[in-house]
Amino acid sequence: MYFLASQSPRRRQLLEQIGIAFDVLDVEIPEVRAAGEPALDYVSRVAREKAGAGLLQVVTVPGAVVIAADTEVELDGEVFGKPVDAEDARRMLGRLGGRTHRVISVVWLLTAGAEDHAVSLSEVTFAAFEPGQIEAYVASGEPFGKAGAYAIQGRGAAFVSHLSGSYSGVMGLPLHETSRLLRRFPVISAVKGDRWRLQGRD
Repeated sequence: MYFLASQSPRRRQLLEQIGIAFDVLDVEIPEVRAAGEPALDYVSRVAREKAGAGLLQVVTVPGAVVIAADTEVELDGEVFGKPVDAEDARRMLGRLGGRTHRVISVVWLLTAGAEDHAVSLSEVTFAAFEPGQIEAYVASGEPFGKAGAYAIQGRGAAFVSHLSGSYSGVMGLPLHETSRLLRRFPVISAVKGDRWRLQGRD
């Protein structure tokens, strides 16, 4: 049985999109980057810790597979997490305007006896902001709870002039990588329309 260690509605929507049936686990993991920790290592560590915390909640469930992911925005070596307030959101967006940033998304799968992960790296280019555009976007409330203070699946799509990589990865769960990862786990999985089936390897 699959479990998603995330309360993100976007990740739930994306996992449902590829036909996976799952239950949701509520996990709380500190998202603090260690001094000198490379951005990719940080994102992978947080995703792995989320999956580990989720597995502890379902350790007695036979065949449980826990899925967890983390997604962050990186520019000039700085990791842009979720803005803490409106001023922080304005600062992030101001930095991103007219430039290309990297979106790092890492997904981990854990079972009682195995684990694996996949990485998605995307490049997103923002057009230069017009006067008042940042203020209006922050006032909409959409930047809050989003890495880099924007949602590519929402109003933030208007800022994106070019995307190279995974659209779903920028949203928070790279579907191609996640789907391949799921197929590498020879476990009993819950799939819509076929509640239990044995999945083979790639």
